[in-house]
Order: sequence, then C-alpha cells, then structure tokens
Amino acid sequence: MTAPPLDDASVAELVGDAAAAPSMHNAQPWRFRYARGSGTFRVYADFERIMPHSDPEGRALRLGCGAALFNLRVAVANAGLHPEVALLPDASEPSLLAAVRVTAAGDEAARDEQDAGLRLLHPAIRERHTSRYPFAETDIPENLRAALVDAAAAEGAALAFPASWHLDWVQELAEEAEARNLTDEGSGEDLARWTRTGPGESDTAPDGVPDYAFGPRKHGGRAPMRDYSGGKPAAGLGSTPFESNPHLAVLTTAEDGPRDWLVAGQAMERVLLLATAKGLVTSFSTQALEWPDLRWPLRDPVTGTGQVQMILRIGYGPKGPVTHRRPVRDVLVIEP
Repeated sequence: MTAPPLDDASVAELVGDAAAAPSMHNAQPWRFRYARGSGTFRVYADFERIMPHSDPEGRALRLGCGAALFNLRVAVANAGLHPEVALLPDASEPSLLAAVRVTAAGDEAARDEQDAGLRLLHPAIRERHTSRYPFAETDIPENLRAALVDAAAAEGAALAFPASWHLDWVQELAEEAEARNLTDEGSGEDLARWTRTGPGESDTAPDGVPDYAFGPRKHGGRAPMRDYSGGKPAAGLGSTPFESNPHLAVLTTAEDGPRDWLVAGQAMERVLLLATAKGLVTSFSTQALEWPDLRWPLRDPVTGTGQVQMILRIGYGPKGPVTHRRPVRDVLVIEP
C-alpha cells in the first residue's frame, strides 16, 4: 500500500541521509527526484562527476550511488515506512539507476524483519566517516567478521578477508597501483580535481576530499593508503607508521555490469554501517581497482571467480573527520 505523500521537509531529511554515503574522492555523483503523486524517489547518476581516467566506465560512480541508495532505504525504514526498490527501471534512461517507492509498513513478517534490520543501522549513517589514520594492531573478533560477511550476503554480494599469501598479494597489487598513480598524468588530474587544499577551499568546498581529511603519509607498514597530496609537498601533513598487518576485506559480485555495481554499492554500505555500529573504523583501497590489469588478479585465487568491486580496510582506531556534503537543494528535485 502506497504511503501518503511525504512533506518537503521529510523528503529533504531522507535525501540528506542518502547523501551522507561515501563516494570515490567524495565526488557525490548522485541526484534525486521525488514524485509526490506516486510517492517514489528516483536515484540518478550525475555523469558530470565521473573520473575519466580512474573510473572511465562509471563503476565506482555507481558503487557510490548504490551506497546512497542503501542509505535512502535505511532512512525510509527508520521513518516507519517500507522502501520498494527497482534497479535500472528504464533501459532508455541510463542515468536512472533506481526507483524507490515508499509504501506503508505492512503485515508481512519477512518484510517487517528486513525493515527492522535497516532501522538498526540508521544511527551509523551520520557516524560513519572514512578514517585515513593508522589503525590498532588488534584482531577483529570472528563473530564480528562473520556478521560483516552476512551483511554483504544479505545484499547479494560476497565479502572475504584474505589471509596469508593472498593478503600479501592484495597488498602488493595495491602498492603497485599507488606507485603508478603517483606518476600517471590522468590519475593526477582526477585527484587534483577532487582534492581541496588551503583554508579558503578545504573548509568551505561542498565536495571533494579536504586536506584535513588526507591523513598522514604512510612511513612504514603494509596498509594500502593513498597519498592524497599526489606526492607533492604538503605543509602539516606529516608521516607515521601504519599497520603491519592490516585487516582487509574484499567485496565481490558474481558478474560485473551496472546492476552488479549498484548491488555492490548497497552491500558495501551495509557492511560499513554495521562496522561503524560495532565500533570499527574503515577506509577504502581503490587504487588497484583503477587499473584493469591489476583488478583482474585480485579475484579469489582458489576458484578464480568473483568480480572484485571494493577493498575495505577495517579495524579499531581513530574516527575520521566529517567531510562536507552538497546542500540537499542542489541534489534534490521535488515533483507533483
């Protein structure tokens, strides 16, 4: 049953939660429309915010939009309503990634259980921030690892924690990719477009990665970190050792197309919100995913299956700082 139309303030609040999602270089590549008549949100890709060198196919862009879609689902459920989601509902409109019809909470036990699970994650939406600081050399309990694996599975993806030589291999590929990025002109252009430096820009820009969120440069350790200064001198950035044994998690899907990227984005955000709710901090390692010849060998070494969509760094450590988001009025249109 369709719920009564939401008032404008409620629509804006829901989209504000959606837009708190992570995206590559905090580009926030999404737009939203809400139709009062049908009670439906539509989630669009903003292809003007694509990274032509690091993400030419828009895979990472769609992962970010998938994360925003998941946040919207959580926010709708938290409002006591039910989100009915259709991915890629119109093949003639490639920028339309999803439609979310807001319906009244029903009597179906399975649906109520799903919505209850989403509601539990809502407080973590505003608490989750990428942490580019060193994490503690502390193990993640096995039951918590299993819960994160289950969270990804609930969204149709797979999460695995590589160990031993496989972990070393993932780290080596990430290090190779970071070395390439520091000398690749195209990667440098993408980074320059989406980094904000200096007090006049980093404090006020509504998007991109501000210099106060770069984190220190890595000086020792095996954590796969990106140098957001692009290897250039940066006052006050500093350097410090990172983890010698980082906890990395590889997120995969069975196939590798636009629908799979949206599925992966939702799974990624579910994992991130659960991790946040359980006191963990997280960051991303996307460098090896930006190079096709390095992304391919990231697959499961035993089965050779699975399309790697994201590498997450998870652990215990300092929380990341809040980074800016575009005003809701800039990403939302409300229609009759």
